[in-house]
Amino acid sequence: MKTLAKFLTAAALSTALLAGPALAAGKVKNAKDIAFSFEGPFGTFDRAQLQRGFQVYQEVCSACHSTDLLSYRNLGDHGGPEFPEAQVKAVAAEVEVQDGPNGDGEMFDRPGRPSDKFKAPFSNDNEARASNDGALPPDLSLITKAREGFHYPWYVSPFIKMWTGNGGPEYVHAVLTGYTDPPEKEADHAPEGKSYNAYFAAGPWISMAPPLTEDGVEYSDGTKASVDQMAKDVSAFLAWAGEPKMEERKTMGLRVMIYLLILAILMYLIKLKLWRDVEH
Repeated sequence: MKTLAKFLTAAALSTALLAGPALAAGKVKNAKDIAFSFEGPFGTFDRAQLQRGFQVYQEVCSACHSTDLLSYRNLGDHGGPEFPEAQVKAVAAEVEVQDGPNGDGEMFDRPGRPSDKFKAPFSNDNEARASNDGALPPDLSLITKAREGFHYPWYVSPFIKMWTGNGGPEYVHAVLTGYTDPPEKEADHAPEGKSYNAYFAAGPWISMAPPLTEDGVEYSDGTKASVDQMAKDVSAFLAWAGEPKMEERKTMGLRVMIYLLILAILMYLIKLKLWRDVEH
């Protein structure tokens, strides 16, 4: 009985601890599930979607948000958007990068190169806050891994995450498309300069104004740039930014599992051969 009591106590404590984040989240709504092509053990990125997502990031998000862990050359890497080399160079050359010192000991500006990191919109955090009414726009390099879109019960969540991940891309999509008018009881207490978004993890009030508008970008492949489409595309792009070697990892994992399966069969056959004359 004592053992059973200890087990029940530990289970209750675990439930309380695991439920903590969901309770703390309060009014945060669950992001709806989206069937992204890269989910699951065999999922891969849609190259066209990644290219569209980069366009949305470049034309909309990069005005406030940095992506410090990406270099321009990554845009041409296998498993990513796979832009042609000439296009990668052209994209990098569109920005001015400070370099130096030169022979006179002075810093100078030059066109960007594929080896350069994505240029940040602000030179430091204080400048970023000053330009955004005191709010600091987060770096987006790992945003889909740092934010959870799903808040299922603790006994269900692990199984969902094994297949679809933590729902980070869904979270980004939900926030980008989740701007609404506040409920009447909260409208009178709206903080100045903030928008209502029930999906925002620290919300429901968010400093970022709705960034996407219908036909806000003009896709080169002719895809209609609805708010939902742009949100899905940039969410996929940020999922790739957070794990650019995902396809390589999945391929390696599949090979390892096949190797282990063959090894297990061989070991079993060896065992049968070595012990065939021994009575059990």
